[in-house]
Amino acid sequence: MSNRDEVKAFLTSRRAKVTPEQVGLSMVNRGRRVPGLRRSEVADLAGVSVEYYAQLERGNLAGVSESVLDALSRALRLDEAERSHLLDLAAVAGPGRTRRRKPIAAQVRPTVQRLLDLMPAVPAIINNAYLDTVAANDLGQALFAPVFGSSVRLSGGPVNHARFTFLDARAQEFWTDWERAADDAVASLRVEAGRNPYDKNLSDLVGELSTRSEAFRQRWAAHDVRLHQLGTKHFRHPVVGEMHLDFEVLELPADPGLLLVTFTAPAGSPDTDALALLATWAASQNVSPLPRQ
Repeated sequence: MSNRDEVKAFLTSRRAKVTPEQVGLSMVNRGRRVPGLRRSEVADLAGVSVEYYAQLERGNLAGVSESVLDALSRALRLDEAERSHLLDLAAVAGPGRTRRRKPIAAQVRPTVQRLLDLMPAVPAIINNAYLDTVAANDLGQALFAPVFGSSVRLSGGPVNHARFTFLDARAQEFWTDWERAADDAVASLRVEAGRNPYDKNLSDLVGELSTRSEAFRQRWAAHDVRLHQLGTKHFRHPVVGEMHLDFEVLELPADPGLLLVTFTAPAGSPDTDALALLATWAASQNVSPLPRQ
């Protein structure tokens, strides 16, 4: 999908989500033939002409000012993640902006791996923008044992959380809130697609998942994006049972595209006990380390 197609689909889908009542237009709601707002209504709310908004919705964001994008975000009631996605789409809409400055890493620097290994009581992994896990500590590998052992993992390739979630039947057992895990995975990939619409590796992954999973295909078509920075993940681990772990996602500024994800539980909680049991089990296993530099 080209950037213009992506812009068109995103703006159209956001317009369809906003009801006239949400923006105070309930008195003119009779006889409507379109879901959500009309183009003319979005244009009025954003303070631009109908012709100009129609041009934007046809996918042409090249040269659009940030003030117009802000007005459009308010008119479409975009949340923080959606507004950021719109800015990303606009940033790559101009000529000469289609290449990523630095390839997405497939490994981490030795100092980053040492940082992981110095957190033995905290499951920690590092994901890249494709949702590949490119590094982990022992407890992180133990937590995600079903993902690392998945039959859908490409031979010689990295662990990929989206591939596991949508193509491995065990995922719905591992994720006790599978619907949320699936939504999060697609939303994360959609954010990256906005930043790098011509990334071949990402396009190949999306193409594979779209071909093989109806659940992925439906979510991808919705064009939803979401910030994935903190929250709670719900697991059903095959060894220690159910766990509800708080996660934090931290960017690595020196390594664009890499994210450190850590998992913790409140002191004295059953989930802390489950983590301790997981650590005991991990110590008894011959864990195959991820490739390291």
